[in-house]
Amino acid sequence: MSPNNVAILAIFLSVLCCLPARAQAPQQPPITAFVAVNVLPMDSDRVLPGQTVLVENGKIVAIGASVDVPKDAQIIDGQGSRFLSPGLADMHTHADTAADLALYLANGVTTVLHMGEASSAFMGQIRPAVDGGKIPGPQVYAAFVVDGSPRYGHFVITTPDEARWIVRLAKTNGYDFIKVYNDLSAECFEALIEEGRRQQIAVAGHGVSQVGLERQLAAGQVLVAHTEEFLYAMFSSSNDRPPSPEQIPGVIASIKRYGAFVTADLNTYATIARQWGRPAVVATFMQAPEIRHLSPQRRIEWTSAGYAKRSGDLTDRLSFLSRFTKDMSNAGVPLVVGTDAPTIPGLIPGYSVHENLYALEHAGLTRYEVLAAATRVPGEFIRRSVRSAAPFGTIAPGSRADLIYSAKNPLEDLSTLREPLGVMAKGKWYAQSDLRTLLDEVARKYR
Repeated sequence: MSPNNVAILAIFLSVLCCLPARAQAPQQPPITAFVAVNVLPMDSDRVLPGQTVLVENGKIVAIGASVDVPKDAQIIDGQGSRFLSPGLADMHTHADTAADLALYLANGVTTVLHMGEASSAFMGQIRPAVDGGKIPGPQVYAAFVVDGSPRYGHFVITTPDEARWIVRLAKTNGYDFIKVYNDLSAECFEALIEEGRRQQIAVAGHGVSQVGLERQLAAGQVLVAHTEEFLYAMFSSSNDRPPSPEQIPGVIASIKRYGAFVTADLNTYATIARQWGRPAVVATFMQAPEIRHLSPQRRIEWTSAGYAKRSGDLTDRLSFLSRFTKDMSNAGVPLVVGTDAPTIPGLIPGYSVHENLYALEHAGLTRYEVLAAATRVPGEFIRRSVRSAAPFGTIAPGSRADLIYSAKNPLEDLSTLREPLGVMAKGKWYAQSDLRTLLDEVARKYR
């Protein structure tokens, strides 16, 4: 191989992994045993004290107070005071580098749903490398986004035939969902739903203006990608004021009628509201300690984003969405955590998940309800929509071994999840020192 080709190969591998060799996934023993740990199974609001959790081949194989531990197992001793809970999920991200995925893992996020505009390199190289355990990161699911006009810069389809072909193309290229956007025609939306059923690819996304969100849910759209979509597509209001709370029960009844999931991205809207018409707020984002983990390109994009150039005030709408989210939770609407990171200024992959947990707790959800939206319910959503997906989101035999090992009970203090003592992703154990190395390597890359 010529010197030039060697140099090109080195550059390619650097771009692919974005992290040096010492940040690769650690070598694992065949079996890992968490002993004397307090387990949050997340099948209900409870803690199981003094448990042993046995992990083998990336799955939980046993859990109980008297499980036999093989002699060759890696032992993680909880000493009766540590807690084990399922790894977190971000069901709406646009993170598209190996460094971004490392940030998620270091923050205890073990599953993500990429919601559109992933590069071919991400889908064909980075995602398989992460999912195969070659580089560290969460399990990645992905949606292919389509629209009916170029207004928002997305892939455009204009006929039902094109819609059917795009579903087939998405399936061929490993996408798990079709994400619909605002300007699709009704005919194209219907074709996406029909072909999605044939190809077993579910439809998620925005409210489509020419269809209407209630008709979309009735047709089979499984997920609404933002809580704020209901402001535009189901609630009625005027002069940019929030809707009347009297409309909330009817909208919730429609959601439940069709069994749809809703992305509870309250912190996303709150972050937009904070910077709406306020450039100085974006400047404070650039001073946050976590900014060292954001790529220089993203930092440039944040400083030129349009939210700070708008006029008006979103405070009342944010208050309405907070109440709406709480009412949905009370009514049993299945909520999943999503953040839209890192496309919106202020939202850094991984860190923004924790900020969203706090926002949901502040809205009045119990800590169990908050954790369920970041663990169990995403697992239910994926298993309903992606037939080949392994179970995750609970601590139970057969579930994917995605776990957060923490010093305190998350049901008493959510902040303990922000500084995990360790994280297990698909059976691979990352001690606290490994997680810090991941963060340090990302910061060093962007320094």
